[in-house]
Amino acid sequence: MNLKKIKTIQITPATPFDFDSTFHKPDHFTSGDNEWEPGIRWQTWNWEGINLGLKFINKGEVNSPKIDVEVYSKEDLDARFIKSLTEEIKYRYNLELDLKDFYKTFKTDKVLSPIIKKWKGMRPGHPSSLYEYLIIGIVLQNATVKRSVQMFTALLENYGTLLKFNGKKLWCFWEPGGLKNVTEEDLRALKVGYRAKSIKRIDDQFVNGILSEAELRKKDRETQMKELLSLYGVGPATVWYLLFDVFHHWDFFNHVSPWEQKIYSKLFFDQDPENPVPVEKLLKHFEKYGKYKQLAVHYIWEDLWWKRKNEHIPWLEKLIRI
Repeated sequence: MNLKKIKTIQITPATPFDFDSTFHKPDHFTSGDNEWEPGIRWQTWNWEGINLGLKFINKGEVNSPKIDVEVYSKEDLDARFIKSLTEEIKYRYNLELDLKDFYKTFKTDKVLSPIIKKWKGMRPGHPSSLYEYLIIGIVLQNATVKRSVQMFTALLENYGTLLKFNGKKLWCFWEPGGLKNVTEEDLRALKVGYRAKSIKRIDDQFVNGILSEAELRKKDRETQMKELLSLYGVGPATVWYLLFDVFHHWDFFNHVSPWEQKIYSKLFFDQDPENPVPVEKLLKHFEKYGKYKQLAVHYIWEDLWWKRKNEHIPWLEKLIRI
């Protein structure tokens, strides 16, 4: 699908704001739906059933931020659509998040303070809708990074749409219900294994209106947690990710996957990943970050993955196996 440039949106994030560490997360393994270079991110985006190409461009500085968002579409878009898209971009990337109290709280913390200084203005952010994130979460279950990337790429290339915009060719996620005429056998043929049933059930639940992301955002954390856990194939690990990335709870930390347990053990206790620190001890350690424990760990975690972009970290490479 060839897209044309429709409009350029200008967004002024809350100060301070760091573009690259917000729009590029080195721990998010790409599968053909985005591309990044310093100061620019290209991203596909399915909004209200319309396939879009977005180009985010850094036009400001940390203490004087500004973003241009070029919107590419096959069809013209009205003012109401552009406004709702703009608000969704601000929400998903936390562009209006006030970080001042977080920074003030940990300005003397020996571990966190230097990382905050390095990544001042970084926001947690994710481009996916709840539906998309659930599908991603399912392919991440019980698989190596390499295997997960293979499964997600196969799904995108079979059920997504290839968009051409601004000299890029990137895959766009299908909308909820896009798998209505797809069978479990079709999905298994893509070598997603037992996950085929979960993917199919999630698609059915969304198209039947069982869950609404917009309505769920308005509810309290416990209700969100309960409703998410009621979805077929969704467990505590996926819900934990969702509450942070999709619903923006910074104080909730009750789960550590075996893979993360190994990384946290080395990162926080300098302990051999193959002899990891017990999960209970890790969770207790994170309690010192109080209402910001998820946000604090995000900063420390992202700092590690940015280091990996510039240097070889043998123990981490061993765990990634991509």
